[in-house]
Amino acid sequence: MQNIFSKISAILIIFLAVLAEPACAQADKITLAKADSLFQNQRYSDAFVLYEQLLTQEQDYSPQMLLKMAYIKEGLRDYTSAMYYLHLFYTKEPSRSTLKKMEELAQAHRLYGYEYSDLQFFKTQFSKYYMRLLELMLLVAVAAATVMLFRWRRGYRFSRTFKAGFILYLLFIFYYVNFLSLGEEGIIKNDQVAIMSAPAAGATWLATASKGHKVPITGERDIWYEIKWRGEKAYIRKSNLLELP
Repeated sequence: MQNIFSKISAILIIFLAVLAEPACAQADKITLAKADSLFQNQRYSDAFVLYEQLLTQEQDYSPQMLLKMAYIKEGLRDYTSAMYYLHLFYTKEPSRSTLKKMEELAQAHRLYGYEYSDLQFFKTQFSKYYMRLLELMLLVAVAAATVMLFRWRRGYRFSRTFKAGFILYLLFIFYYVNFLSLGEEGIIKNDQVAIMSAPAAGATWLATASKGHKVPITGERDIWYEIKWRGEKAYIRKSNLLELP
């Protein structure tokens, strides 16, 4: 009898787990619909609260939602947040027009670090297809290894050049997974931020930065990020920088 109850309990748990995800998804759709309705009625602050809830708590968002969030923040003159949501949108839907929009917004408000470039566009496209490229390379490696194994069993001997080439290919995949990086960036999120020459409060002061500027992140030490400021190595407290995904 106990075994029967245990089986029934297990079935009920599985059934409830299957139903839980669609229920959550339905709730998110209702929240999004409500937020969109508030946005259309120009109740932007109320709409943003719901959009932010979907983004931060539920991790459920669409590119269109990110554009609306950027629009709201731009209207409130919070250009740091506007740039952040535009960047999130760009990572989902990379386009030259979005890069150009960020550059124009930065120029209008004297923000540093948003210069439009083909290199930036390439980096985003590469990041977007990173996993697909990795899957393709692994598939080629597995297929090649399988063919090599069958031919080796039949007595075929591979040349040293072929072996070296295959080993280099595997090493490239290892490098691709573990070391390849296109760089990280962050947006300064506070005003009157000190840019220092070293990761210490007593280091030489280089500049005072306002919020909204975007900087490359080249490393980190304790509570400090190592960054590039006007082309030079500098340091900023982590609490003053909004790291971009």
